[in-house]
Amino acid sequence: MTKQLSKVEAFHKWHVAGKPLVLFNVWDAGSAKAVTQGGVKAVATSSWAVADAHGFPDGEQIPRDLAMANLRRIVGVTELPVTVDIESGYGDDPETVGETIRLAIEAGSVGCNLEDSFPADGKMRKTADQAARIRRGREIADASKLRFFINARTDVFFQAAAKEHNEAMVAETLERAKAYADAGADGLFAPGLANMKLIARLAKASPLPLNIMVGMNPALPELAESGVARVSYGGNSYGNAMKILEEAARAASK
Repeated sequence: MTKQLSKVEAFHKWHVAGKPLVLFNVWDAGSAKAVTQGGVKAVATSSWAVADAHGFPDGEQIPRDLAMANLRRIVGVTELPVTVDIESGYGDDPETVGETIRLAIEAGSVGCNLEDSFPADGKMRKTADQAARIRRGREIADASKLRFFINARTDVFFQAAAKEHNEAMVAETLERAKAYADAGADGLFAPGLANMKLIARLAKASPLPLNIMVGMNPALPELAESGVARVSYGGNSYGNAMKILEEAARAASK
């Protein structure tokens, strides 16, 4: 627990607006070792990559016990802080979310992503309902004496195509961010948003450090200038690794 405490404190400190923490998302112990050897500061999982690598579709289809066992193996091969994608917490009610966070802490992680949409259809939860889920997760984390980093993921920008993203969606995200911060969240994750002007406005007004998801060729200097505090590659790392493997197999089979 002493090591975990020091890791989580460092993880918090690395979330600096304008100097983003860059996370290459992994899916198993092998990919975690590779990323660690690449010289990164921290390791993060991708729920889609973890599920696909184990033969499951995304959306909490991989059993929670298997996901946690995989997390323990990842934590076991790296000295870096590890944050885990727990999707929507494996349950609608706050108690189940709290239990999932307790299991993630016991597995050695320093933080998690927690979504505010329903895994079955991607529709948004009510803000108050999600805040209650975050609040319970915060209570469980505080009881463990660990400053567990709850990265509140909002799927507002997945509700429309990128070209349709607008100021109203930023305003809705900020309302959610305030409620989530009040409930005990430590960060705001807004996947799907790629418009730099909207990213800058969200980063400036957000009460929480902003996390943006990027492709394999991100505009890191622009994101830093926009005030982003964390950059995630999501499932792109896994997708590209699998593409390289497929291409190598195709070349060898000719």
